[in-house]
Amino acid sequence: MTAFHPTEIPAVIEIVPPKFGDHRGFFSEVYKRPAFAAAGIDIDWMQDNQSFSAPAGTVRGLHFQLPPVAQHKLVRVLRGAIYDVAVDLRRGSPSYGKWVGRELSADQWNQLLVPIGFAHCFMTLVPDTEVLYKVSAPWSQEHERAIRWDDPAIGIDWPDLATAPTLSDKDRVAPLLADFDSPFEYEG
Repeated sequence: MTAFHPTEIPAVIEIVPPKFGDHRGFFSEVYKRPAFAAAGIDIDWMQDNQSFSAPAGTVRGLHFQLPPVAQHKLVRVLRGAIYDVAVDLRRGSPSYGKWVGRELSADQWNQLLVPIGFAHCFMTLVPDTEVLYKVSAPWSQEHERAIRWDDPAIGIDWPDLATAPTLSDKDRVAPLLADFDSPFEYEG
């Protein structure tokens, strides 16, 4: 049975689907709508996205999209390992500007649900890492936004790296949280 574990910010949920193995390999239902709905997660997923990061220490994020195409994300690792982070951007939230992080890996077989109103970022922990994530709305360049992955006001406790992180040009110059006027509202 799929296990659903709320994190320190209860809207962000770590999910561990069952995995059945034998001499041939394994089988797992990594997403099953009725199980998610029974846990109160009834999201209409739009598409799956996959990324590959060659070097360890690759950072992607903190990314999110503005309404009307804001996205829920369900993140899992197919190969390798990441440190996955969600930052609360919901105005009025008791955890506004706070973050929660989890190591996700192919070995641990865990996933992270990052709901609308949160920025998402991950750092690869090993080379040749592949990440697959479901989203509830299509990508929109017009609505895509980012916040600096290393914003000192957020203070994410990233894993130590032997080398400098590998970033896109866009992520390197992303604005700080203090410069962002959030359209997301906390609904209690």
